[in-house]
Amino acid sequence: MGQIKDREAYTKVTEAFKRQQGGVTVADIVAKTALPLNTVRELVPRAADEYSARLQVTESGEILYSFPRGFTSKYRGFKAGFSRFMEKFGKALKIAAEFVFKIWIMVMLVGYFVLFMVIALGSLVISVAASNSNNRSSNRSGGGIGGMYFASSIFNMIIRIWFYSELTKSMDRRYGYGRSVQARPKGRPLYKAIFSFVFGDGDPNADWPRREKQAVIAYIQANRGVISLPEFMTLTGNSPAEAEERITGYCAEFGGLPEASDDGTVVYRFDELLLRVDKKDRSFNDFSAPIKRLFSFSSNTKKMNGWFGVINAVNLLFGGYFLINAFNSGAIVTQAHFDAASYLYGFTYILFSQIAANPLAVISIGLGVVPLVFSLLFWLIPGLRYLGMKGTNETIKLENLRKSGYRQIWDTPLAVRPADIAPKAEECRPKNMAAAQDRVIKEIGSYAVPDVTIGPAGETVYTFKELEREKNALKKYRSEIKPDASALGKTVFDSE
Repeated sequence: MGQIKDREAYTKVTEAFKRQQGGVTVADIVAKTALPLNTVRELVPRAADEYSARLQVTESGEILYSFPRGFTSKYRGFKAGFSRFMEKFGKALKIAAEFVFKIWIMVMLVGYFVLFMVIALGSLVISVAASNSNNRSSNRSGGGIGGMYFASSIFNMIIRIWFYSELTKSMDRRYGYGRSVQARPKGRPLYKAIFSFVFGDGDPNADWPRREKQAVIAYIQANRGVISLPEFMTLTGNSPAEAEERITGYCAEFGGLPEASDDGTVVYRFDELLLRVDKKDRSFNDFSAPIKRLFSFSSNTKKMNGWFGVINAVNLLFGGYFLINAFNSGAIVTQAHFDAASYLYGFTYILFSQIAANPLAVISIGLGVVPLVFSLLFWLIPGLRYLGMKGTNETIKLENLRKSGYRQIWDTPLAVRPADIAPKAEECRPKNMAAAQDRVIKEIGSYAVPDVTIGPAGETVYTFKELEREKNALKKYRSEIKPDASALGKTVFDSE
């Protein structure tokens, strides 16, 4: 098999073939993959050859592709098998790397928290033992009491996290005890929850270009291969200038041509997209095209994110504490150094001196710099992401509102009121609705200038007579297109 330049597109074509039971045409594959027509034309024969397709030529000249003998590649040699293995291995390696990264973040957050808790509890035990045995009341009493108070506060926090936090998935009264215990709903893995807090859950519109193209293609196929610029605007949410530029791109990708009706109305015809087997209407109920989803900060509960913040704050405080004391107190060599140092720092230094040749470096870097930097990033990244998310969501809402507003105007062009452009979905409601409504009307007004009047209640009413005329002309134009013009006809050749 020769080299395939666009491996990703080829994979989409083969996946589309796999999902088909009967024969399909190039137009069917275009509708399912949203790939450019020329790309599909180039890749379909390659896939048909590799997977030994059955070819049926119809009276219209279109080829139906099917795979009655199963979908198995004919390339079974070492080279082909190794190539497929490396492709799968690359995907698995990427998944493994993402998994390791998520685990690393969890280990850093939870691991340091547990380490700091162990150190704090150890200092508490030693402090209590020292106080009871020596009954000091002079120079070490203040440090011992302070250390005990600090460590006991940490111990209290551990108890609260263990018994009341979602992180430990502990049982609560809703699920009972003893024999009447009910299974607690399964939570998400901790590493996924932590990753969601820091980086979110990805782009909810990552597949948007494909989804949008599929919606436009489905609408074209459901309307005799014809679409107008206002209809394209309604489906995409693009302004007139943007829509005019993009629909030209669609013509290049999917074999469309602009054409003028008898009264001069410009329409765009995509006859080649009608040469298909699947005649189902997939146009999302006429103009009910999919809308973009809003970004969410995290899929975790507020309570869980709150506990992540608490744990990170503890790590930040401990990291800052150990770094400051490492600079101020330095190495502890004599009893005088120990007495002058903070109790918790002195205890930690003595502890690490038993297992490390340079305990000062371990404390300053391992317990100071690393957790401090990590904790700052643990808050900085989601903080910046939250600020950027607000602006992105406003842009998404405006684009979605355009779809709703353009549809409202296209449906009733002779009586448009700004207040009528008021969708209920949160995804379609920008912060400043009045300004957004006015913007939508002005944008479509740059395509078709409306007449402006004042209604009975003093409201502004816009009348788009040019859009009404275009609607009627488009309806007449479509009615003159014979449905059987895109019929495939009977099979005149069968490779089987």
